[in-house]
Amino acid sequence: MIKAENLTKRFEDITAVDHISAEIKEGCVFGLIGTNGSGKSTFLRMASGILKPDEGSITIDGERVWENPAIKSKYFYISDDQYFFSNGTPKELMQFYRCMYPAFDEARFYHLLESFGLKKDRKINTFSKGMKKQVSVICGICAGTEYIFCDETFDGLDPVMRQTVKSLFANDMAERNLTPIIASHNLRELEDICDHIGLLHRGGILLSRELDDMKLNLHKVQCVLQPEMKPEHLTALDIAKTEQTGSIYTITVRGNQDTIMAQMESYEPIFYELIPLSLEEIFISETEVAGYDIKNLIL
Repeated sequence: MIKAENLTKRFEDITAVDHISAEIKEGCVFGLIGTNGSGKSTFLRMASGILKPDEGSITIDGERVWENPAIKSKYFYISDDQYFFSNGTPKELMQFYRCMYPAFDEARFYHLLESFGLKKDRKINTFSKGMKKQVSVICGICAGTEYIFCDETFDGLDPVMRQTVKSLFANDMAERNLTPIIASHNLRELEDICDHIGLLHRGGILLSRELDDMKLNLHKVQCVLQPEMKPEHLTALDIAKTEQTGSIYTITVRGNQDTIMAQMESYEPIFYELIPLSLEEIFISETEVAGYDIKNLIL
């Protein structure tokens, strides 16, 4: 388990991560989402021991990460801003990681490299962005670690390759209880794979919850109300957001689905239906509450 307690990191007068406390359990896919500059990458760099926290702590399986070489064999970090040895090849990169990770699967590495159509002796700096990302993912999968930290890992991958990477993660989760922690702006990708979501905003954590629970607690209601009624008259509902198109209202409501339906029935609307929210819609709704509203940004 990964545990952060009051984790804080500052860069001069900027607080990138502000007293975050969270737990990431083994065997789940933890999606880290957030607004630009919310601290996702900084959090992953502290979790991987690259950055030292200014306050608080982060531990993996009960051991502190910072300056702890023994714990570093338990995780693999794929950075958004990747670095490779000058003129290095995938084969040379594998030989380096094999020294760092005792469980590195060399046979699987060559098999995946061939399956992905990547040449083991070609210089990595001649690869495209997506191909470089593929090399990093293959190394991460073959390292045999318990945790893999992914910062925008799907960025640059084509649709087929994104599905392939997801399948690799799912296979290793089933076979050896791999725990991927994925930071991404591509919420559609995370929605397909993640069990748990952590939402960061301005260095703090707005919520950390199972994805299914998030969807069960936030609903979108499309309705046509009685002529004399408006959404503000629906006082029994915990309304987060209201939009109107002609006579149709689209209301984002917090609460249990059965309770919301019973409350809507009590107002005798002309028509109503509940529509599932996507992860992107949940993200927008939650961040608007925290003051990150598109209307405020463009007007």
